[in-house]
Amino acid sequence: MHIIRKAVAMLVLAAASAVPAEALNVVTTTSDLGSIARDIGGRRVRVTPLQDGTHDPHFLQARPSYVVAARRADLWIRIGMSLEIGFEPVVLDSARNARIRPGARGHLDVSERVHRLGVPTGPIDRSMGDVHPEGNPHYWLDPLNGRIMAEHVAERMIELDPQGRSQYEAGLAAFKRKLDIAMFGEAAFDAFGGDELWRLQSDGQLDEALAGKGIQAGGWLAQMAPHRGKGVLMHHESWDYLLERFGLRIVGTLEPKPGIPPTGPHLAHIVELAGREDAKAIMVETFYSTRAADFVAARTNAKTVVIANAVGGQREATGYVEMITNVVKRLAAVLGGDA
Repeated sequence: MHIIRKAVAMLVLAAASAVPAEALNVVTTTSDLGSIARDIGGRRVRVTPLQDGTHDPHFLQARPSYVVAARRADLWIRIGMSLEIGFEPVVLDSARNARIRPGARGHLDVSERVHRLGVPTGPIDRSMGDVHPEGNPHYWLDPLNGRIMAEHVAERMIELDPQGRSQYEAGLAAFKRKLDIAMFGEAAFDAFGGDELWRLQSDGQLDEALAGKGIQAGGWLAQMAPHRGKGVLMHHESWDYLLERFGLRIVGTLEPKPGIPPTGPHLAHIVELAGREDAKAIMVETFYSTRAADFVAARTNAKTVVIANAVGGQREATGYVEMITNVVKRLAAVLGGDA
């Protein structure tokens, strides 16, 4: 009996040590970052996303609830590249939390290491629309960037909570494995491992490497492979990263300039362009009207497809990997003529 009691006591002690007395309070500016933070931190973190994925992140305003969350935070994680410029400065100033001010270890900008597109090469001004000086901020829609973001988040969590290293490393490993298999398929993952698959894919050597081992790509790559080179229209420049990753052609955007609503003359130009470039799909985020897209679709061979670009934006987008899965499934259906 004494031995049993001692064993139970040891198990209780081990369970208690696996959860910090005070969980790491993490505030993320988007639902995607919230999903990644939860996957990595598990029970050692308490995550508060400021967005639910159903609103345009460019136009969010500071709210009292944001200030309350920021005041309690140990770690603030943002997308960066000026995406949060409309609310972040006010929230951080009002929160008066030195731990999460820019420059503090509790302030993490995950854009620092990602692959960037659309970085302006010359002067910009408001006449150009909502152009971000650091580049297109929708980089989380490239699954490789999602992987890089997760690595950065895990690294910072370990720095702030070194006793939780085993949880954070295990959470990161599980996240990356799930993402890598979703992207390449289990057979490719088992043969090469995630790091090598991403290197091969980024260097344009993946098809040759897989053929050399008699393996076919699975996952998202297999779903999108038949559609490489097909033309796609976008309502807003949200999808550049995802389309580049899967080898699709960007024909144009319904917005005449970033953040500027579609106009009649511009849509007339898009109709002509879509016909000439044989556009097959028009991607519209869930928080935009489909009126402009439907106008173009009625006059071309392109079909409107409404897709969430963030976790929580549609019922299927329950987590980061599930969100990308939802995008791929819906886009592939339209490009394949099944929608």
